[in-house]
Amino acid sequence: MKLVFASNNLNKIKEIQSILNGSIQILSLEEIGCHEEIPETANTIEGNAILKANYITKKYGYDCFADDTGLEVTALNGAPGVFSARYAGEQKDANDNMDKLLDALKEESDRTAKFKTVIALNLKGEQHLFTGIAKGEITLSKTGNRGFGYDPIFQPENYTETFAELASEIKNKISHRAKATEQLIDFLNSTK
Repeated sequence: MKLVFASNNLNKIKEIQSILNGSIQILSLEEIGCHEEIPETANTIEGNAILKANYITKKYGYDCFADDTGLEVTALNGAPGVFSARYAGEQKDANDNMDKLLDALKEESDRTAKFKTVIALNLKGEQHLFTGIAKGEITLSKTGNRGFGYDPIFQPENYTETFAELASEIKNKISHRAKATEQLIDFLNSTK
């Protein structure tokens, strides 16, 4: 099966391909000739995933899936949430985002947080949503050089390392994106 993954984020594409392990062939936006920035104007993570999937299906006619992910921090009432990628500004710089978050939490004792990924799948005229959550906490400083985004400051539950310190084989089993992708794979396998 071939599906378009509505993303230009090479890190996400690589991570999803690793999780899928060849069970589904992924076409990137570049491969279908989509070079424009897909609007992410919804006020929820689910809404952004749906917007991106619908954009590709409507404009290019492909069955596809899109994801959106947010980091929700308890002490910040769920922020940065839907604004995670541009938390410190439109430049979408991961280090700036992490620095701003660490600064916002410097007086906080509650550092619990969760990553949430929602995948919207458009397949044969129907839409399906899959949600993955990884609970954990925000560390006091950045550690590790694997992964991307907030990985160097997110320590998942039951682990002493951050996502950026864990081997990709481990992260790709326990992460929010892995959990949502597993649901996607199970659903696609059930429709064969």
